[in-house]
Amino acid sequence: MTELSVKSIKRSRLMYIFEAAFEYLISILVSGSFLATLTNELGMSDSLTGVLSSIISLGCLFQLLSLSIRRTVVKRIVIMFSIINQVLFMLLYVIPLTSFKNQIKIPLFIVLIFSAYLIYNIAHPKKINWLMSLVENNHRGRFTANKEIISLISGVVFSFGMGTVIDHFSNTGRIRVAFIISAFIIFMLMVLHSLTMIFAVEKPLPCDALKNLKHTLIELAKNKNILPITVVFLLYYISTYISTPFYGTYQIGELGLNLKFVSAIAICGSVSRILISRFWGNYADKKSFAVMIEKCFIFLGLSQTCVIFAVPSTGKVMFLVYYILHGIALGGINSALTNMIFQYIPREKAADALAVTQAVAGLTGFLTTLCVSPLVSHIQRNNNSILGLNIYAQQFVSIIALLFTILTILYTRCIFIKNT
Repeated sequence: MTELSVKSIKRSRLMYIFEAAFEYLISILVSGSFLATLTNELGMSDSLTGVLSSIISLGCLFQLLSLSIRRTVVKRIVIMFSIINQVLFMLLYVIPLTSFKNQIKIPLFIVLIFSAYLIYNIAHPKKINWLMSLVENNHRGRFTANKEIISLISGVVFSFGMGTVIDHFSNTGRIRVAFIISAFIIFMLMVLHSLTMIFAVEKPLPCDALKNLKHTLIELAKNKNILPITVVFLLYYISTYISTPFYGTYQIGELGLNLKFVSAIAICGSVSRILISRFWGNYADKKSFAVMIEKCFIFLGLSQTCVIFAVPSTGKVMFLVYYILHGIALGGINSALTNMIFQYIPREKAADALAVTQAVAGLTGFLTTLCVSPLVSHIQRNNNSILGLNIYAQQFVSIIALLFTILTILYTRCIFIKNT
């Protein structure tokens, strides 16, 4: 490798860090309270907003469509798909400004956001495979941690800043101005995001990447590492989606916490995640991502235990500790899940493996929440009682989630750690 190519690789890694940050900032503006502000302006009901959020969580399923992209060079198509995706996100803030009736605006909004996530997820596995190939195997933990830290810090500042701007114009009756500013911000971030990918180099994939889809799926099925990694994804998503979607209403409703306090402790969780990410990255590079993720799952289990003991008299303390422990866990889990693919799967098959595992896990997570929802409603209708026990629904589902987390820890130790 020449000196020039070494410099281009280093520059491209820096571009990858900025790319992830800009993409994260755009995602903030089309999710959570920002998305709720848009849907509220369009007159959508809370239930429709909830369904819309659930559809978005199914985005990983769309990654299966990325399997149809069979080429050794993917940079151009990834950039094109990213631009289309972000233009659609920008248009979400334009729809409320139009003179269309709500009967047209709402279906159009749903079509645009669905299409945006569809396009995003088609390109996502290919993009990750392209940019992660620029990072050496023994530095992926630290690199991923640094990338996540930059995104999280910029995200905290960006969320606070944009939230303040939108609140200001909303309180003065000029919400349309806030939407114009938000659309312009997305446009500027899109330009910066595109430039980071344009200035990043690409290592062409081996010719094996050109094998037809049927042959690729057969080879993936034969790979002895695919199924064990997919099981880890599945167990983690089940553990998460059994409980986490119900915590928001629990904090505001049964526990009586105000939004200001919830926002403050959520920031504590982000800070703990930022502070621990570099440690987890170094730990994974020295040990392995399997060893690291096992330790992260322990912290995840401890965070779920906090919710089990969260009642109105202890809610503030328990959820503060929950967010801190959960931040510590997430500081390594997301990185490890992705990097386990690159550690155990050949590069020419890594993008397809990532698409399959995330699609299966994403669908499983969505179905898990749907299956648990009737149980939550049943416990609440019975005055927070089940099997003769007086217990809040969120406490009960947290117990189930903890059991799945323990199962995930045992599985990871038996399958990955003992065999390495």
